[in-house]
Amino acid sequence: MVFSSFVFLFAFLPVVLLLYFVTPDRAKNAVLLIFSLLFYAWGEPVWIVVLLLNAAVGWGCGLWIERCRGRKKAAAVLFGSAAFQIALLVYFKYTGLLLHTLQAAIGVALPFREPGLPIGISFFTFHLISYLTDVYRGEARALKSYSQLLLYLSLFPQLVAGPIVRFADVHRQLERRRVTLEDFARGISRFVIGLGKKVVFADSLAGLAAVYLEGDPGKLSVAGAWFGIVLFALQIYFDFSGYSDMAIGLGRMFGFAFKENFDYPYVSRSATEFWRRWNISVGRFFRDYVYIPLGGNRRRPWFNLFAVWALTGLWHGASWNYVAWGLYFGLLIAIEKSFFSRLLEAAPSLFSHLYFAIAVLTGWVLFYFEAIGRGLLYLRTMYGFGAAPLTDAELAIRLQNNVFLLLAAIVAATPLPAAIHRALAERLRPGAVRGLYTNALVPVVCLAILAVSVLLLVGKTYSPFFYFRF
Repeated sequence: MVFSSFVFLFAFLPVVLLLYFVTPDRAKNAVLLIFSLLFYAWGEPVWIVVLLLNAAVGWGCGLWIERCRGRKKAAAVLFGSAAFQIALLVYFKYTGLLLHTLQAAIGVALPFREPGLPIGISFFTFHLISYLTDVYRGEARALKSYSQLLLYLSLFPQLVAGPIVRFADVHRQLERRRVTLEDFARGISRFVIGLGKKVVFADSLAGLAAVYLEGDPGKLSVAGAWFGIVLFALQIYFDFSGYSDMAIGLGRMFGFAFKENFDYPYVSRSATEFWRRWNISVGRFFRDYVYIPLGGNRRRPWFNLFAVWALTGLWHGASWNYVAWGLYFGLLIAIEKSFFSRLLEAAPSLFSHLYFAIAVLTGWVLFYFEAIGRGLLYLRTMYGFGAAPLTDAELAIRLQNNVFLLLAAIVAATPLPAAIHRALAERLRPGAVRGLYTNALVPVVCLAILAVSVLLLVGKTYSPFFYFRF
């Protein structure tokens, strides 16, 4: 089940909201847990066993760690439990990659069957590691109730594609939370904005980007290759940030305060800044639970940096192109840390934005093409090596036909719409009539976005979020 589907919008969500708010406070968590498990089992009922098993192991180990806190046994339990969770993740997600790589290395075919990939396994594995580590560090107490831990792992707004929610940030909300009318209204508006990002922008851009990215890279013009990867860059931003907006909005409707996951990453001036703004929860997880425990900046900083970026790439998918993509950004960030960031700060903003645009778009090529050879061929066309023409007539036609979509997407990926909204709210605040107009502005815009999104969903085939694969 996906958020941008009629089943979710007009059946699942209204029912769970109705039952949640008519249920006494002591039973609200039970309602959320039942519907979260139903949400997960909707598409893959078999894999719910993996989720339940992981939660059971994590629950028992969390209580054990708390009883042994301050002793070496606590660290051993933490290590053993994390190793179990990671082993399951490796088995389900990376068995195929490891065996394919081994086959290529030894030249012998190894018979094996892909185990399948439980949806969201990367996210609930990281949530469990967060829980156990926070308990070990004393930043939160172990949960006495298995159902509360299972709710933290399976909470449907963030179950299948994040954002990664640190246990220490929400453990009190699992026990007690309060939803005000203002919180609920803000949650609805945030959800609708995310829906618009997904349906209006991401889905529309996906079909256009596929024309350039799924064809023969050798037949593209230089401008066409750049245009195709710009389309993908916008598509993946609206797809993933749209899901994060919907997850944050849904969480707020039920009284959970999830942290922001995107902060207009395409206005960045460097790769370092980009990763402070893009998928913030994943960057924070690798910083807090991998980079710092490895030694951070104190011990072997360059090794730690590249280890984290190799793992970040591998987390995104079971293919070596993701590792190459992660190491590519690790190299950029290492260069920026060494000396280049000072040059970027001193340079005109136009230069630093241009550097960033070229760097991130090159990175998205490595990310998109799982077949590294095709990705390199695409880069070859992008940078004008070979006989590719500079531009072509077909590109001009597509630009003309989609100019309004492209302009709207580019503007929507910047802070400009939010700045305009704040300026209008500030300007129209004085006076009863103006205040009424200001209060009505957001619902009117959200209703318009919802109406357009629903119209675009009519007759559309299943369109999962891009990050579901992770």
